Amino acid sequence: MSHTRALHMKLDLDIWSDIACPWCWIGKRHLEAALADFAHANQVEIRWRSFELDPSAERVLPPDPPFIERLARKYGTTKDGAQQMVDRMTSVAAGDGLDMRFDRIRPGNTFDAHRLLHLAHESGHQNALKERLFRAYLHEGRAIGERDVLCELAVEQGLDEPAVVALLEGDAMADRVRADEAAARSIGVTGVPFFVAGQRFGVSGAQPAEILHGMLDQAWNAVASSELSVEDDGASCGPTGCD
Repeated sequence: MSHTRALHMKLDLDIWSDIACPWCWIGKRHLEAALADFAHANQVEIRWRSFELDPSAERVLPPDPPFIERLARKYGTTKDGAQQMVDRMTSVAAGDGLDMRFDRIRPGNTFDAHRLLHLAHESGHQNALKERLFRAYLHEGRAIGERDVLCELAVEQGLDEPAVVALLEGDAMADRVRADEAAARSIGVTGVPFFVAGQRFGVSGAQPAEILHGMLDQAWNAVASSELSVEDDGASCGPTGCD
């Protein structure tokens, strides 16, 4: 490959995730670390894809039972067991500079948040909004199933308020959310985060930055394969919970 051609290359990076997934925020930090050490980082085009951990969730769940009890029921474990899972995620997150506050979390439906992220992609604000939504949900305890909260956060990140209001009051971008989820099913995504670089190389879970860097290298070098090669076993969240 000529140097001139390399300068004009773009590497697509698709990431399936959900705002309600703690490992997805951690995975985002690991990706940022990988990109910081990747020679072609400015040529990577990131697109956040939709994945709902609980599509049937109410817009905002009632405060009772508390989050730890919900988690215990979901995993079929004790409250102590659920607390241990939370403590582990909190500890890993802290190592990546994230302050997760599970005592503040207000669970709810994330479908509208995913629709907003598609709108944000069109104006170049998607990555910023994704980060803001993670922080709002996992640190601040904002109810991101509430449309007034979503509107405030989106406008704060530079989205046009009338466009945001129109989207939230209608069903715009719903087809794109469902298309993302259908695409995830077609390639066997059962948990998030899930990274796919160059439409060929995949990494499942919040793997270390070194693994993500290796994926980026492989995709950039564009080995002659049309199959999706997946590094598995990273911590992730699925419809039945987080591990």
